[in-house]
Amino acid sequence: MKCRHCGALLEFPLVDLGSMPPSNAYLTEPSLAATEKSFPLRVLVCERCWLVQTEDFACATELFNAEYAYFSGFSSGWLDHCKRYVGDMVARFNLTHDSHVVEIAANDGYLLQFVKSLNIPCLGVEPTASTAHAARAKGIPVIEDFFGTRLARELVIRGLEADLTVANNVLAHVPDINDFVAGFSTLLKPQGVSTFEFPHLMNLICQNQFDTIYHEHFSYLSLTAVNTIFQANGLKLFDVEILPTHGGSLRVYAQRCDGDKPIEDRVVKMLDMESEAGMTRKSFYLGFQAKADGIKNDLSAFLRKIKSSGMKCGAYGAAAKGNTLLNFSGIHNDLLPYVVDKNPAKQNKWMPGSRIPIVDEAVLKKDQPDYVIILPWNLRDEVMGQLSYVRQWGGKFITAVPALEVL
Repeated sequence: MKCRHCGALLEFPLVDLGSMPPSNAYLTEPSLAATEKSFPLRVLVCERCWLVQTEDFACATELFNAEYAYFSGFSSGWLDHCKRYVGDMVARFNLTHDSHVVEIAANDGYLLQFVKSLNIPCLGVEPTASTAHAARAKGIPVIEDFFGTRLARELVIRGLEADLTVANNVLAHVPDINDFVAGFSTLLKPQGVSTFEFPHLMNLICQNQFDTIYHEHFSYLSLTAVNTIFQANGLKLFDVEILPTHGGSLRVYAQRCDGDKPIEDRVVKMLDMESEAGMTRKSFYLGFQAKADGIKNDLSAFLRKIKSSGMKCGAYGAAAKGNTLLNFSGIHNDLLPYVVDKNPAKQNKWMPGSRIPIVDEAVLKKDQPDYVIILPWNLRDEVMGQLSYVRQWGGKFITAVPALEVL
């Protein structure tokens, strides 16, 4: 396989998580009788541009289809984050009723609802029918399509150039990252700004976050790689922020290459920090497979010990990262009888691969398990607050990443 950015031959493996179905391909009762489509989940490192990427086995249309069940608007913490973001961008870039905001991967309108509430014209681009429908129900106009240079040119022809484009947790999801990034340079007005948020590869490696690897994530991003990709596709970085979201993320700010916004010192400092950490050397990535194997073995042994002792365990959060963890660890409903999720689109379905049923919170309250595994560990504090009543019957919480921990 060749690097999806620079075309170099990929020969250096980061991790092999075996074969599993797409992490958001939740099962319905009829589909339980069918054979699931699984793909190898292997990640490689480009030694030329240092883009970390999945080996190609599944195409985007198979991953982001009409049944796609990831809805952004079910985390109160994430909604608070997005509301703050909108307020900050309006203030920093003087957005008004004459501005135009375009969000790529608008999902269920989780962010643009805050733009719309300020009467700032906005548009969402979202390829999955289920989430696009939810956004339209909030009064947000949505184009149901994949973004790239083709769509960007069409939007410009229609007079829909952007003062601000938003791309949260989508840069990693695109197979043709060059065409995707080039689309932003086409869509932006001359003084427009693009912001991107994505989990930081440094945290993934240093904190053993292997469960954030899944087929829908084609790329795993450092600022070093992003800077290189942007420069090659008509964008210029001018600022970067470190965020706590998704286990540690970056928010980068970019302008067209002919833009005149000064480059903030934070960009240079972050690039230097990544270089000093060794992210442009093979040694930084060695040993990651062994760490993932250790977490898998620890979780499996812990759940078997719980079962053999007659105690009960449930899980919370039918998240994509949970599917990677459970499938890599070989966990099925004999060790974990259910996963609770408050998203109705996931309830009464089954986790892909492991086929563990997804239920509503009432099941947890009735079952009163001794342990509850929090699969979306990045929302640990929020989930523990929401499920604080578990402590009343002596229940304990567990997270498995970056290491197995009873809370």
